[in-house]
Amino acid sequence: VAEFRSFDQMLILALLMSFFGFIFAAPGAVMIAGNPNRRKNGIISAMGPLVNIIMSLMFFAGFFALPNLVFRYGLLINSWIALFNMIPIGAFDGKKILHWDKKVYGAMVGVSLALVFFSTMI
Repeated sequence: VAEFRSFDQMLILALLMSFFGFIFAAPGAVMIAGNPNRRKNGIISAMGPLVNIIMSLMFFAGFFALPNLVFRYGLLINSWIALFNMIPIGAFDGKKILHWDKKVYGAMVGVSLALVFFSTMI
């Protein structure tokens, strides 16, 4: 069982910091119940960034079909979120994925970096 738990204090802090031009939000995290083994924990942790990668690819395709700001920003935001979540420290998904499988971690970081690169080029 995995569920999202919000950290309202971080959401308020992110909102306050945005007024000063610094945009960073970590309004919560997915908590995994029990004590899953390394493989299960890695697979569960990979799902969040994988969804962002898939959404980035969808926005990327949409941008080339119908170039507009919605598709451009959808690509930009989702690719950055995917890359951000792959940071291999603390409670970030990247740490759990790297601990599980270095090849999967490398592939996900590589795809995320490529999508961030493309999002800044269009």
